[in-house]
Formats: sequence, C-alpha cells, structure tokens
Amino acid sequence: MADRDMTTTLCEQVTQACATHTPLDIQGSGSKGFYGQPCGGEPLAVSGHSGILSYAPSELVIRARAGTRLAEVEQLLHDNRQMLAFEPPRFAAESTLGGVVAAGLSGPRRPFAGAARDFVLGTGLINGKGEALNFGGQVMKNVAGYDLSRLMAGALGTLGVLLDVSLKVLPKPEVEYTLTQVCSQAEAITRFAEWLGKPLPLSAACWYDDHLHLRLSGSESAVRQAQHRLGDNLLEQQPEFWASLRDHTHAFFRRDKPLWRLSLPPATPPLALPGHWLIDWAGAQRWLFSDADAGHIRKLAAELGGHATLFRNADTDADIFQPLPAGLFALHKRLKAALDPAGVLNPGRLYKDF
Repeated sequence: MADRDMTTTLCEQVTQACATHTPLDIQGSGSKGFYGQPCGGEPLAVSGHSGILSYAPSELVIRARAGTRLAEVEQLLHDNRQMLAFEPPRFAAESTLGGVVAAGLSGPRRPFAGAARDFVLGTGLINGKGEALNFGGQVMKNVAGYDLSRLMAGALGTLGVLLDVSLKVLPKPEVEYTLTQVCSQAEAITRFAEWLGKPLPLSAACWYDDHLHLRLSGSESAVRQAQHRLGDNLLEQQPEFWASLRDHTHAFFRRDKPLWRLSLPPATPPLALPGHWLIDWAGAQRWLFSDADAGHIRKLAAELGGHATLFRNADTDADIFQPLPAGLFALHKRLKAALDPAGVLNPGRLYKDF
C-alpha cells in the first residue's frame, strides 16, 4: 500500500473510532506488548507503514516511517559508521522504530549520551480525531518552543499514532573496550559516583554478580589512558555482553518473578529489598526480581527521589507505573484531552481508566 493510502486508511480508522468512542489498540511488531497496562481495544495495525524517508549522514539526521524495522535503520547507520546513540532495546528482531520511540526506553549508553527523547527531532502522527499532524523538524536548530514531538517518547501511543520519526544520530566511536573488576554492589556504586565526576570516556557502566563492567569508547589513546587511570585491568571487546544487557537476553533476566525497574539517584546506596539485583546506568537504573510488596518498593523509591516500574511478569490487575503527583497527573490529563478528546488511543496503557 502506498504511503498516502496507508496514512489515509489509518486516519479514517481513527476518525471512525473517535465518532463511535471505540478504543483502539495500536499495534506494531508486538515486541514490547508486555510493557504497560493491557488496553483491550480494537487492533490498529501500523507495522505496514514502513520505509526510510531520508538520511543525511553529514547532517546526522535520519527520518523513517514508524513501522520501519529498527534493524534496517541501524544497518544503514552502521554502513556509514553512525549509530542511534541512546542504544534502543529491541526485545525481538521485528522491533520497529515507532515502538522504540513510543516505549521511550534507552540502553546502557543512556547516562553518557542521552535518553531516547533527547534524539527525537520531529514526528508525524495521527491524533485522536483522525487528523494527520507534524511536529518538530529535521535538524536541531528547527526545534523550538513547546516540543510536542518529544512527548511522544514514552507515551506508549496514548497521545497519537506515530507515522514517522526524525532522529538525531551520532558517529560511532573509533574503538570500544570493556573493563571488568571484582567488587561488591556497594563498592561498585561508590566507584561509579567517583568516576562520573572525572573526564573518562565511559559509555556504559553496570554491576552484576560481584562484577563491575565498564565500557570505554573513543579514540585508542583515550581509552588506553582511561584504562591506566581505572587500574590497568584487562580490556576486552565484549559487544555481545552489552547487547544482552540492552535486549534482556542476559542470564540475569531469565527469571519468572516480577521484574522491577527502579530509577534512582546514581549514588543511592544498595536498597534493603529482597531479590536479585543488576545495577545499570552507573547506578541510576536498577533491575530487581522480587516478590516484595509493590507499595513498599514504590514508597522506598519515592523517598529516595526516584520511582519504580513493574516492568515485566506483573499480575493482570497490578499497576505498572508509579502514580504521578496530582499536579503532574492533571497536566497529563489536559494534554491527553487536547490530542485525544474521545480517549480512544491506547486507553489505560499508561494508567488504568485513563
């Protein structure tokens, strides 16, 4: 189906749903279907809306339709020694660019390069009234004022049906090596806090099973100098390790208990919560498999200045995301009402009855 025909068809489907107040379940490849609350609407398939629309390596900008496979985008960038610097998780080979942006998730490079929304330059979308709209631009200097396009990152389709996305890309580093040290969780968090304040070419930092892993990226000389400053541990090329951490294929993630994602200030000491831990983002993202009470986990995270998400293996009636403060929730509701007045786009995906 031609691009214009596909867009028209999707607009008509959303317009009809708005008129009849029929909830829609926006569906791409389904690789992130586990993430968020089930919304139970009529399927709205968007994976067929695919293709790279433009790519300017010299401008560090790529624009592609939302149904384009992430693998296709990354292969094109790789051929030009460029990358999506926020290192998006895919969870399946069929993962699409629209799903990446809608989920708003970032991989191990996030604390050193930026989050997914930081790289969104513009979006084309269909609002809840069936209107095709465009926000943002295709170069950084065109992004000004209230940047609605970046609000699509992490909205899980509740604010619009993504049609296409423009993203800023970055050059790939000359070399990447991984340095591994043996230490406890508490020691790792202390070392992360110390190293984050130094001019080191860090691009990833995690701890698991009494081993601290650091990825160093940059020129060969810069990485070797950093190796010396960090203790002269052996440097190895371990792209598979970081890919397994990014995509949750690492052995740590092969458990059946509820998986919690805690976002905390990086220097927060180890938490007194039972379960299995993996520390990522130099301490800012912590994964926990635990049967501990959800209210207790969220209360503790909030008291420490963070929040907790029940990422996977949740009970069907469990709240996935930490409740928003009243003022922020009211703002969210006004934004939803402006873009989706009938509430037909992925209703309940972020918060129940909303």
